[in-house]
Amino acid sequence: MFINFLRNNKSASFVLLFLRLYIGYTWLSAGIGKLTGQSFNASGFLKGAIAQASGNHPAVQGWWADFLQHFALPHAELFSFLVQWGEILVGLGLILGGLTKTAAFFGIMMNLSFLLSGTVSTNPNMIILTMFILVSGYNAGRIGLDGYVFPKLFHKNDRFTYRTRKFA
Repeated sequence: MFINFLRNNKSASFVLLFLRLYIGYTWLSAGIGKLTGQSFNASGFLKGAIAQASGNHPAVQGWWADFLQHFALPHAELFSFLVQWGEILVGLGLILGGLTKTAAFFGIMMNLSFLLSGTVSTNPNMIILTMFILVSGYNAGRIGLDGYVFPKLFHKNDRFTYRTRKFA
């Protein structure tokens, strides 16, 4: 019932708009801060996450620390690029309401990556709020570019109408 409300109710799209704007601003400001600040380098973050994988109560799981140490750390320059531009693109997608579900999905993936790396901060809150956007589907972007582009893109044209056959 609640999912149906999120997906179909036009008044829910206004609530989702505020969620989108808040989460989008958070992502966009973080990405622009990394892009315009002193050169962002993810290797320090990655080394800190790997260090949290030891001890009696590690904050980072061993399998994730292995991934960070053997794959992410040797490619820290690539991950630095992906993080800063990923944050910017997710923020823009959510603020503008363009490819909203895609932006929400990748926002959740980045939040999960940060959580797995031992950084709690606002990541759980962001994941929970972004799940509402992801579950609501098209309705989350109804007031935005998705609401403008998708109806024109998927407009039913007589040439492309598919008819279903009934089999006896």
